[in-house]
Amino acid sequence: MKLYDFAPAPNPRRVRIFLAEKGVAVDAVQIDLTKGEQRTEEFRAINPAMDVPVLELDDGRRIHQVDAICRYLEETYPDNPLWGRDAFERAQVNIHNHQIMLNGLLAVAEAYRNTTPMFVDRAVPGPHNYVQSPELAERGMLRVANFFNDMDAHFATSEYVVGDYFSIADIQALIVIDFAKWVKVRIAPEQENLQRWYDQVSARPSASA
Repeated sequence: MKLYDFAPAPNPRRVRIFLAEKGVAVDAVQIDLTKGEQRTEEFRAINPAMDVPVLELDDGRRIHQVDAICRYLEETYPDNPLWGRDAFERAQVNIHNHQIMLNGLLAVAEAYRNTTPMFVDRAVPGPHNYVQSPELAERGMLRVANFFNDMDAHFATSEYVVGDYFSIADIQALIVIDFAKWVKVRIAPEQENLQRWYDQVSARPSASA
């Protein structure tokens, strides 16, 4: 298999961590987003959505979008399940994973892409151009602050995002916390529960993938 990747970006990193937790190795092809390589006709033929990651299977078929890739990997490599160990747990993982994406990852992206010069007229990834909005950037920063506070409260009574079980939701939350550094947001000293969880998941070998 082959992964179209851009090492600094948060979305491909989610897949790399997932692969590392599964013990699955793939070849990586770097697509430099800073040079606009995702918008070339060559890459658009690979992924019309013009973003990374993209997983290319050995037979040439391709899957893009993080959750779709990880669900394929989960079914193909079921050992060490990361989407839940039974039907109810899978539902809980899905709930939290979606909320972390909505309230965390997209909030940071809203703040970052609406303030970074590289994304002038490219405030939303994909094939269409959108102008930056200072109001959306301000709202994004407020959402990020609320996300950090909500996660700190959550980890007061939970070892991982879903009880005592490390899942894709933890991978997503880890990515959000690290991505937030791009907008100069870090765990506050008083957010001790969030810091405890962050230290724990950051120490996993997969976190450096």
